[in-house]
Amino acid sequence: MLKKTTHTQLIILIDPDKYNPELIKVANACKVKYIFVGGSSLKKNNFEKTIKSIKSITKIPVIIFPGDETQISKLADGILILSLLSGRNAEYLVGKHVKAASKIKASKLNPIPTGYILVNGDNTSTTQKITKTKPLNSKKEIIETAIAGELLGKQLIYLEAGSGAKKTLNASVIKEVKKQISIPLIVGGGINSIIKAKSIMSCKPDYMVVGNALETSPDLLIDINNLF
Repeated sequence: MLKKTTHTQLIILIDPDKYNPELIKVANACKVKYIFVGGSSLKKNNFEKTIKSIKSITKIPVIIFPGDETQISKLADGILILSLLSGRNAEYLVGKHVKAASKIKASKLNPIPTGYILVNGDNTSTTQKITKTKPLNSKKEIIETAIAGELLGKQLIYLEAGSGAKKTLNASVIKEVKKQISIPLIVGGGINSIIKAKSIMSCKPDYMVVGNALETSPDLLIDINNLF
């Protein structure tokens, strides 16, 4: 699951608070490899209900992208064990994981240790607010943090510009991180147009995640799909 690829593959991210079943139907007609489900600040108590609904509509694997330790469901196909390497808040490096460990083990979900790196997307993201951490700006620090993630045993590196980011990740950063690590690279944040999606894909990350933009424009998925 989520291995190195020969070409960029597409992932969509679903926020349960803004879940639209019609988007999943669109995904069925597109080259969507995985569906991530989760959110930094969920207000509705419908996390498991959302996964159940998605699983009833599609056979695309569903992987939990947890915003906190409560977002766990055995109905999913796997869960990203996110460690916020870009921050220095111990709660999000290991604290939340300790709270969720027994529940994740009991669920028998496929755990995927992930080095999560928040990069400045010219917007204060929900993740930044909740974790009380700052995104990285320095290209050198971003690259070295990604390398450190692999050395720490992470199976994925996730470069994230943040939900609702005004700008996507810098192309040279993506290319250099991919060059410096041997594990799969995921890139997301601020991908709300064909031009931005094409720019990210030109850097050849293993996976590209599109989320917020699809909540208001599901048809954008069709347009992005045409790039694959």
